[in-house]
Amino acid sequence: MQCESWNRVAARLSVGKDHKPQWEEVDLMTVFVGALLVFLFPLAYSPGPDNMFFAAMGARSGVAATLPANAGYHVATLLVTGLVGAGFVVVLDPASTLFSLMKTAGSIYVLWLAWKMATAGGSNADVQNSGAGFFDGVMLLLLNPKAYVIVLLMYSQFAGFQFASTGERIAIISLVFTVNNLLAFLLWTLAGDGLGRMFRSETSARRLNLVFASMLAGVALWMLLG
Repeated sequence: MQCESWNRVAARLSVGKDHKPQWEEVDLMTVFVGALLVFLFPLAYSPGPDNMFFAAMGARSGVAATLPANAGYHVATLLVTGLVGAGFVVVLDPASTLFSLMKTAGSIYVLWLAWKMATAGGSNADVQNSGAGFFDGVMLLLLNPKAYVIVLLMYSQFAGFQFASTGERIAIISLVFTVNNLLAFLLWTLAGDGLGRMFRSETSARRLNLVFASMLAGVALWMLLG
């Protein structure tokens, strides 16, 4: 298993631990966090439904308007990741009815946000009102069963890395996962905001509404069918 390979790395780093035990702990922590980041990089920074969601929101409303939704998503991410690691959340079977219901509910919710954006006007107030809030970010995470699958996959690969107590490993995994996702989402939001600034005017606002609403509708279908 993957955790066994991490433990072999840890064993090699343990040579000479009688001489520098404190430095050994630092080295093991560095190896663990580095390996976790390498594992998460393609998952977090490649185009995906969540990244596309925040890119569309950033393009439509600007970075500042997306911060509440970003905060909600990542507060929920931190809590859910910690609970999954602690074993308080039932493992979702991708073939289960619950999994299918969550996919459908999440897709419908994002479609509702797309409709909200498509029907917004072109004024500055309408632009702000078409954004997403803290609750929207929380629901985007909670109703996305793929997020749970990624968390479970991450724990299956890294929970057995023996360098700290179980509680400390869960805390580190949860924090690294959340912060890494936060940085990825902010980059995609900034990219969307930069694109949107080139066209953010009263005359083009309604047309942009439809473009970005279509992007969110595509995200909903991605979540449902992917």
